[in-house]
Amino acid sequence: MNASTSVSNTSITRRLEFDAGHRIPNHDGQCKHLHGHRYAIEITLSGEILTHPGKADDGMVLDFGDIKRLASKNLVDIWDHAFLVAENDLVVVNFLKTIPDHKTVLLDRVPTVENLAYLAFTILKPIFSDAFGDRLYLSLIRLYETPNCWADYSGAVFNS
Repeated sequence: MNASTSVSNTSITRRLEFDAGHRIPNHDGQCKHLHGHRYAIEITLSGEILTHPGKADDGMVLDFGDIKRLASKNLVDIWDHAFLVAENDLVVVNFLKTIPDHKTVLLDRVPTVENLAYLAFTILKPIFSDAFGDRLYLSLIRLYETPNCWADYSGAVFNS
């Protein structure tokens, strides 16, 4: 392959971690209680490998530092050490309001790992689109709630 050849549809993934609390209010088991996790989020972007001989981004889809910077500013730093709570979970929402300067993130849905992966995707997709246009796209969010349990969200629509 020579320097002018580009490889399209290459994916890269950056993993970041954060700590957050939540609860699943209508759960039949332990998850109905207030608890927390060490979440890990994997952000996968797809696009062409750049061919910019002599430039810092030559041979990259995107610098991993750019993924970290944008994801941290717009999602990870906001959710890190916060309590992620559904806005209609009024018992917890009202309780958290009594704690001065508590870091609470109100969500429009129950904070399951599936819903959090979806929300992360919907937050980050326009961020990367605004920053890089059509050159690349957010193709997958994988959010680990524990090392053995995770959800993937790609924005793909499944027909039944």
